[in-house]
Amino acid sequence: MTSRNYEHEHRDSAERKYSYDFDDILRQFMMRTFNPMLPQGRALEMGCYLGAFTTMLAQRFLDLTVIEAAADLIDHVRSHVAPHVRFSHSTFETFKTDEKFDAIFMIHTLEHLDDPELVLRKMNRWLSSTGRLFLAVPNANAASRQIAVKMGLISHNSAVTPAEYEHGHRRTYRFDTLERDAVAAGLRPIHRGGVFFKALANFQFDRLLADGLIGQDYLEGCFQLGMQYPDLCATIYLVCEGGTAHVTDS
Repeated sequence: MTSRNYEHEHRDSAERKYSYDFDDILRQFMMRTFNPMLPQGRALEMGCYLGAFTTMLAQRFLDLTVIEAAADLIDHVRSHVAPHVRFSHSTFETFKTDEKFDAIFMIHTLEHLDDPELVLRKMNRWLSSTGRLFLAVPNANAASRQIAVKMGLISHNSAVTPAEYEHGHRRTYRFDTLERDAVAAGLRPIHRGGVFFKALANFQFDRLLADGLIGQDYLEGCFQLGMQYPDLCATIYLVCEGGTAHVTDS
């Protein structure tokens, strides 16, 4: 396995921004989707980036632990969230704990991992007996991505572009491949869905929002339409319970 520079991967490059304003909007819709399914108790977030999702989780969970491999991101997020949030500077692969969690969140992170099944098995072991894993990834079949393929900008729906690879992406998931990895790790998917019907690229959403050409009513429409067409959404997700493979670390 090649060495990863986690301090570098989350930063903007000349070819591609890492994050757009649209990403924060999408996280809000994800939290809205997950909220009715959230359990009470202890929570674990796998990776925090700039802390937008961490902030929402901290409002919901009084016992929240965050694992993050980039020290500069921990420093940034720690200064913006409530003091009850605990941080562990570690990769997922090397992190060890005997604690059990009632809710584990991995949001737009699984696609970055060199060995997703290994980390999914670890999270399976960390779930409490009634715990739930909330697993969300960018969707290879999003309408915007399929349009990019037809335009010749991307070779195929699940391709990883050079700019995506530079930012740490190692794969692009569809429903079937996401479920394959979860089941292979011994997890039991109990719910699946999509968040936000997406026909435009992130930078296009940012520009239209900045120019006032679309507003909250349009975003709400895309969110509602995504419930009808999950396979065309920006994000796909699984909610999983622990399965028979509550195994020791590999």
